[in-house]
Formats: sequence, structure tokens, C-alpha cells
Amino acid sequence: MTDDVLTQAFVYLCAAVVFVPIAKRLGLGAVLGYLLAGVFIGPYALGLVGTEGHHVMHFAEFGVVMMLFLVGLELRPALLWQLRRPILGLGGAQVVGTIALVGGAAMALGVAPKPALAIGMVLAMSSTAIVLSTLSERGLLKTSGGQASFSILLFQDIAVIPILAVFPLLAASGATTAVSQGEGRPGWLTALLVIGSVSGVVLSGRFIIRPMFQFLAAVKLRESFTAAALLLVVGIALLMQVVGLSPALGTFLAGVVLADSEYRHELESDIEPFKGLLLGLFFISVGAQIDFALIVDAPATIAGIVAGTMALKLVVLYAAARLFRLSRAARWLVAVGLAQIGEFAFVLLSFGLQNRIFTDAIASPLVAAVAISMVLTPLLFVALERWILPAVTDTEPARPHDTIEHADTPVVIAGYGRFGQIVGRILRANRIPCTVLDLDPEMVDILGRLGIKVYYGDASRLDLLRAAGCDRAKLFVLAVDDRAECTRIAEEVRKHFPHLLILSRARDRPHYFDLRRLGVASVHRETFASAYEMGIEALRKLGYRNHTAHRLARRWRDHEEREMEELAQLQTADRATYLDRMRRALDEAERLMRDEDPVVYEERDAAWDNESLRADQHPDAAAQNPVSPDETA
Repeated sequence: MTDDVLTQAFVYLCAAVVFVPIAKRLGLGAVLGYLLAGVFIGPYALGLVGTEGHHVMHFAEFGVVMMLFLVGLELRPALLWQLRRPILGLGGAQVVGTIALVGGAAMALGVAPKPALAIGMVLAMSSTAIVLSTLSERGLLKTSGGQASFSILLFQDIAVIPILAVFPLLAASGATTAVSQGEGRPGWLTALLVIGSVSGVVLSGRFIIRPMFQFLAAVKLRESFTAAALLLVVGIALLMQVVGLSPALGTFLAGVVLADSEYRHELESDIEPFKGLLLGLFFISVGAQIDFALIVDAPATIAGIVAGTMALKLVVLYAAARLFRLSRAARWLVAVGLAQIGEFAFVLLSFGLQNRIFTDAIASPLVAAVAISMVLTPLLFVALERWILPAVTDTEPARPHDTIEHADTPVVIAGYGRFGQIVGRILRANRIPCTVLDLDPEMVDILGRLGIKVYYGDASRLDLLRAAGCDRAKLFVLAVDDRAECTRIAEEVRKHFPHLLILSRARDRPHYFDLRRLGVASVHRETFASAYEMGIEALRKLGYRNHTAHRLARRWRDHEEREMEELAQLQTADRATYLDRMRRALDEAERLMRDEDPVVYEERDAAWDNESLRADQHPDAAAQNPVSPDETA
């Protein structure tokens, strides 16, 4: 334990560099890594830091101010309006319900009303960092439950602002609060200063800050822009502190005002490193101050706080999700995923101690409970995926498949998303009728309102394929996004409708090979055509004639398609043989393009050589009917 600044900085940075990457690799998240780092170097482990952590905490809390500025930058008015129903509805129900239940439970245990209300506000928060990263890693963020979780977390981020404003009002009588700067001023003057300061922040964002950043951007001096961004955050925080408001409130308002600014991304990139570093320092300080002696002395109390809080939050979250008619799987994802207490509870607990809303005897077990609940979150997600979601998914009442009567079209399309729609629109534009199947009920409803008939159903079901007219159709377009589902449908169609020509979408090379092994004759990689067109455009921009660029690219494409067919035949061979053939294919493609002489094409294109154009388009026909040089001339 030392008071030397450089030694302290070295200890904190070493702990962060060691523990955070390990925690990330274990799937625990960066926040838990910082907390564990603080525990390790704290007075109850190695003892490398101790009482000086309180001073570090005051400095590190500025990272919270920066974080709220960045939250404001993300909350554009248009985005808030678009998500207003799930944010205000689900998020509001969760926060208000949790505050009521947890606060009531605290009062039932003998806590005074004001501290009990503050405890409810503290424990209502969930961990944005842990939940969003876990949902993204497990591919659950785009599900209905994932989107509902995001809306609740967004509301919690916004709710922090009024909570911070309310906390000083809950302070014990005679306590020094955040509005102490206003002592000695009449009440009407303080109110006038607050209104004027908030109005000044909003107006300055419109008429002063934007022109200032425009001038600095024209100077093109990066450090000046970074300094101005820090000056903005520090200056607004200082202004709010002087007039007796939370600095976080002012910086949040400034972020919202600048959310539509053309310099928003530049501000984010300049502030983000400072925010991350200071927040990391803040969490290390929190971890260092966890009282493990208290956990050992009162394990039942802390375990009761953790279990009771998470159980109450789970009930509130499940009830809110059910009220808003989410599916059972989505309800459980929201309830279990957000049951923990979030990292912002540390901020509110620290703020509550500063304002003397509650004592160390109340705050210390709460700090330990918050950290323990966050540690339990990855384990809860494992339990959710292994046992809870499989148990509720199959019992979910599914929408019945649409009835298809008298389907007699030459084309059946399975999957009408961003890929299948293009194929369908081209066919419809040429008056070719199609029977379209899709398993996304929202997409079916939207297209129905646009006048496009799409049948809801699982295209891997034989009865639905027969009802769609696959017995009589000529072409089956397989445009399903999910790779496993696409392969399963192709197998079913090939087995029961061998006469039907399948045009299939493939996500990548391995998927291409899987479909070719099933006997699908025409497989199209979903990004290949657009990348191929961009390659042609790149040649044109570099000065090649239009026809020359197309011919060079076509030559490469023919080679690529031949190699893909050969590689598809080698999928059953050993891996060494396959990789060796792939390396040779890449070398041959590069050699082919190096040996190609574009000058020949340039001279030929200048004379509009129709026969060679025809040969390029139909090489087999050209081989059967060779044209002499005299005929070409």
C-alpha cells in the first residue's frame, strides 16, 4: 500500500491488463474483469491498494459523466420515437415495478422509507455491458426477447438521469448534498439558475458548439478536436455542479442535443478511450472496496439480498413481458437475462453515500450483492439456454400454417427475405406467377399489406410443399437465410420431387459444397455476384474499357466456377488433399490473370468484335462452330 501516484497507476494498469483479457476469454465480460482485478489488488487479497481507493473513486467517477454523454449521443430523437412503445412500456414497467417491490421489501425489513426507496432505485438497474455482450455472443440480440431486453436497458440508461436528480431529495436532514453549491442563495434564484443552465446547454449545442467544432474540423488538428471534446464535457459538468444539479444530467442533455450533429461520430471516437479507461478505473476501485470480511461474517444476509432481489426482478420482468404479449421464450430470456443488478448500481450507491441517504452498514452488503449478482449472470445464461428455452420453445402456441388451395404456378419460392424478394420481383415484373413460402410471420403480414401474397409455412414440410404445387411446378427457388434449414429443404425437395429444378442460395463455400453434394444443380453464393460486379467496376475506374473489364472478369469467373466444381468433388477426400487443391486453384487463378494481356482485348473492343463477344458468352457453341479470321474481318 503506497500513496505514490506512479506506483498506484502502475498497480491499477497491471491489474487491468492481466484480468480484463482473461475475463473476456472466459466469457465473463470486461466489467467483471475490472471487478476481479480490484478484488485481487485490494486490501482483502494482495493489499496493493487500500484507503487511497476512495480518492481514486472520486476521480474515476468522471468516467460515468463521460458515459452518460455518450449515451446521449446515441439517443437521437428519431430513434427514441421509433422505440417509444417498448422503451416506455416495458422499461417503465420494469423500473417502476422493481422499485416498488424492492423498496417495499426493504421497508418490511425495517429500513426507513427514504433509504428503502433509494435501495429500490439502485437495485432496479441491470447490467447493460454484460447483457448486451452476452446476447450478441449467443446470437440472441436480434430475437424478440433480445430486442425487448435492449429496450429495457435503454430505458434504464435514461432513468438514471431522474434518479440522480431525485437522490439529493432523499438525503437525511442536515446532510451535505449535491445542491450544496446553492446554499446562501434564495430558492427562486437557484431555480432560475437551473432553468437557465439547462436552456443554455440546449441552445449552446445548437448555436455555439456546432460552429466551434466546424471551425476545429477545418483546422484539421486532431488534438485540438479532442481537447475541445473534453472541454465540452468538463465545462458542462462544472456548470451543472455550480448551479446544484448532477453533472451527469448536463452532459446527457448535451449529448442528446448533439446526437444529430455531423460531428457525433468524431466526438464518440475522441471521448470513448477516456470513458473506457476512467470507467475501468472506477470498477477496479469498486472491486477493491468489496468487504470480504463482511461476506464471511454475514453470508446469509448477502445471499438473501442477492437471491431476493434477483427473484423479485425476475417476477417483475416476466410479468411485464407477458403484459406486452411476448412469447414464452422471449419472456424467459428477458426475465433471466436482466435479473442481475447492473454496474450502474455502484454509481448510485457511491452517490447515495455522498448524499448520506444510507450508511456504510447498508451500502457495504449492497456493493457485495451487486458484484455477486453480476458474477452469476453468465451462469444464468448457460442455464437459460440448456434447460429453460428448450423446455418452453416447443410448448409455445405456433401460428397455424396458411392453407394453400389450387396452387398451380411454374415457380415455388421458399424464403422471401432480402435475397428471395429480388428473384420474386424479377419474375413478377415479367408476369411469371409464383407461389411464395416464408416462416417469418411479420414478413408475411407486411408483404400482405403491400399486396404481395406470401403463404406462412415451413418449406421443409412435405405436405406444405405438395400444397404449394411442387408436383406440377418447373422451378424451385430456395432463398432461405438459415444455412441448416436451407440444406434440410433442399434434401426434402430432391427426395420427393426429383423432377424439380432447384436454384439455391448458399451463404458461403462450405454451404455451396453441401448443396452440390445433395445434387442441387444451380447454387449461387449470396455475395458472389455483387462482389463480382464491384470487381468489374474497379477495373473500369482504373481505366479499362467497359467490354475489356467484363471480359477479364468473365475469364476469371469461368475459372472460379470450374475450380468450385472440382473442389466440390474433393469434399470427401482427406483434408490435406483438399487444401492442396485449393492452394493450386488460387495460384492458377492469379497466374491466369497475370498472363492475360488486356491490350489484346483493348484492340479487339475498339473494333466491336462481335464474334469474340459471342464466343465469350457461349464458349461451347464457338468451339463447335469456329470462325475463320477472314470471316471475322
